[in-house]
Amino acid sequence: MNRKLMLSGALASALALSACADMSDTQRRTTTGAAVGGAAAGIITGDWGWAAAGAAAGAASGYLYDKNKKEQEAKERQAYEQGKKDAKKK
Repeated sequence: MNRKLMLSGALASALALSACADMSDTQRRTTTGAAVGGAAAGIITGDWGWAAAGAAAGAASGYLYDKNKKEQEAKERQAYEQGKKDAKKK
């Protein structure tokens, strides 16, 4: 019974997240990480305490992923601009 409750909670979270189209990338990735982490920990352990810990870990992971992704995009943009400058010099 408890696992069914956890699964239905995870499905409800997924449905709620699909309605958040106006969120920033950071908000979306952090929220998705929290939902996945909480659902996974809750389903595996069947305990709400561990589900909360999983949600916190998932949110942190989603935020760090977003930060890393933005840094990578900034480096790619910088390399592109440098390539354009170098091409103009030739």
